Amino acid sequence: MEEIESKETKAPSRLMTIAAVAVLTLVAGGGGWLAGMLLAPPPAEKTEIPAELPANATGEEGIPKMSAVAHGIVQLDPITTNLAYPAENWVRLEVALQFDGAPDVALAETIHQDIAAYLKTVSLQQIQGPRGFQYLRDDIQERVDLRSEGRVTNVMFRTFVIQ
Repeated sequence: MEEIESKETKAPSRLMTIAAVAVLTLVAGGGGWLAGMLLAPPPAEKTEIPAELPANATGEEGIPKMSAVAHGIVQLDPITTNLAYPAENWVRLEVALQFDGAPDVALAETIHQDIAAYLKTVSLQQIQGPRGFQYLRDDIQERVDLRSEGRVTNVMFRTFVIQ
């Protein structure tokens, strides 16, 4: 008689555990969705690049080169230079600058020259591996911040190749 009672009490407890886990999962998922909706910024409206841009103004992906600007982003011309040590290694870097407000093409050209000059002082050992690349990004971001006096809000690395 006791064996029958113990089997009957196990079945409802398993069913209740499964139901409780399912309800908690739904509550957690709903809470995550609600928090995401409250904390995430609203999606930006899509705007099109005007068709009147010069023929050489846009790159393959439609981001303007230094001579043309759109949405506060200026893509700098590619920088190709040799490293300080070993001198036979070359680096190619493409970056885009995001300005706070209206872009300044003259400032972008100055930043372009500053980045090119800085890359000539870097050795291969300094930029090897993920940590070295992060240091390079931080150094370039700091140089851009100093040169632009806060007018450039973001430096976006498009390509980085060492040969």
